[in-house]
Amino acid sequence: MNWFELGPFTVFDVETTGMSPVNDRIVQIGAVRIDRDGHISRFQTFINPGRKIPSGVICVHHITDEMVCTAPQFVRAGRDFLDFAKDSTLVAHNARFDLGFLQESLSRTGLPLWKGRTLDTLRLLKTTHPGLPSYKLQSLRAIFQLQDNCDTMQAHRADADVEWTLQLLEIALKAALKANKDA
Repeated sequence: MNWFELGPFTVFDVETTGMSPVNDRIVQIGAVRIDRDGHISRFQTFINPGRKIPSGVICVHHITDEMVCTAPQFVRAGRDFLDFAKDSTLVAHNARFDLGFLQESLSRTGLPLWKGRTLDTLRLLKTTHPGLPSYKLQSLRAIFQLQDNCDTMQAHRADADVEWTLQLLEIALKAALKANKDA
């Protein structure tokens, strides 16, 4: 069995104006969907948060006010994302953060909350690969020598982080399938 036959999966990541789902806003959503037949599709959008992005946060993800000023508001981007992820399992690295922002933003804009399945690659990797020195995405990127799809992939950008998280999902699910087969 191929790992993706357990799907479909939608790996997603958000970049935000800060750390609080209640007080801060999403400025970027990136997602990669892999269907049970292995077909991959991608979704990425900047989002106008309706407020200034703090300079300290810009230093992390390098998303500026100029980059989001003409972007759609969350209500449109959220609806498009829900359509993209429909009938799949949402996957994120440290899912509590990303899912918290997603659910709070959906609720705030009157969109339906995500009621589907979710999977956290951080928790999954702690099960399939216990004892690693760190489970932070950038550390795992080095440990597993994750590949960049292009030269412009930048850490702490949703579109890049989902590509690495997809690779981690594959590593973890292959390990889980092998362990199950060997048991």
